[in-house]
Amino acid sequence: MYFFGFCVIFLGTFTLKINGQRPPAISNISHEQIKEIGGTAELYCSVQYAQEYPVLWIKYDHLKSQEVLPISSGSALIIRDSRLALRYDTASSTYTLQIKDIQETDAGVYECQIILSKSNKISAKVELHIGRKPIIHDNSTKSIIVSEGQPVQMECFADGYPSPKISWRRQNNEILPTGGSIYRGQILKITAIRKEDGGTYYCVAENGVGRSAKRAIEVHVESAPEIIVSNSSLSQALQYDMHLQCHIIAYPPPAVVWLKDGQQLPYDGPHYRISHFSTEDNTLDTILRVMKIEKQHFGKYVCKATNNHGSSEATIELSESTNPVCPPACGN
Repeated sequence: MYFFGFCVIFLGTFTLKINGQRPPAISNISHEQIKEIGGTAELYCSVQYAQEYPVLWIKYDHLKSQEVLPISSGSALIIRDSRLALRYDTASSTYTLQIKDIQETDAGVYECQIILSKSNKISAKVELHIGRKPIIHDNSTKSIIVSEGQPVQMECFADGYPSPKISWRRQNNEILPTGGSIYRGQILKITAIRKEDGGTYYCVAENGVGRSAKRAIEVHVESAPEIIVSNSSLSQALQYDMHLQCHIIAYPPPAVVWLKDGQQLPYDGPHYRISHFSTEDNTLDTILRVMKIEKQHFGKYVCKATNNHGSSEATIELSESTNPVCPPACGN
């Protein structure tokens, strides 16, 4: 019995070799593809020993898995669509299906088939995904007002295909409270926020499709004013002007006044003029211009800033010099 079986297999193999017949096969099929709307996809299918058999491209709809759409048979398209084209390369026996100006409805599973009989086929599949650029959801954090020392949690959620990756940055690539200039993840946590942690944060969603999505999140850290004076001792000659300046860090924005000898100075007078300039988030520069200085204008000046978290003040002393100081007396 064993000998008989061997003879049958041997004779069968010998006959196939004499006739040069080998079973049809799909030797190569496109990999999964992700394309943008309006782009072009090329799906190829290489076959072997299939000259006598029909080769078809079939599409299965993503949303309706049972819906089947025959696209081509052999080297000819079955359906009429100006966006579709079919190429057949005789040297490699490759059928290439080209889809131009891709639309969302083109997403799905494409199957290359060799039809052997009514109930028998050889097939291989490739999936075409339609890439969608990232969109940041409205339930993501927008802006935050928080007191110094409190914990803060910022959230960023995005949609798209492939699923976007989320990262966090600060304006001008400043160091994040978590360390480094970039943090990856949907949620950014700060254990105890400091004044210097305030400012603009960016949630960035990227997935390689189109431009990344970005949302700016303003973080305001409420704190008592802090005043920085670059020069607490200035001098100027009589009848010349001098500028006294204080740099204030505070949120909410403080009320600012200048005092001399315990008396509040006017914003605009014959010898005094006060100006405020917002330089960046939570900071303010206040400048007192003392004009045409007389003897009574020498002395100690106080800039005072107050908000609902407290107040702070700094003293600048103005004294007499024999020669004009430049600036601001340059060119006068």
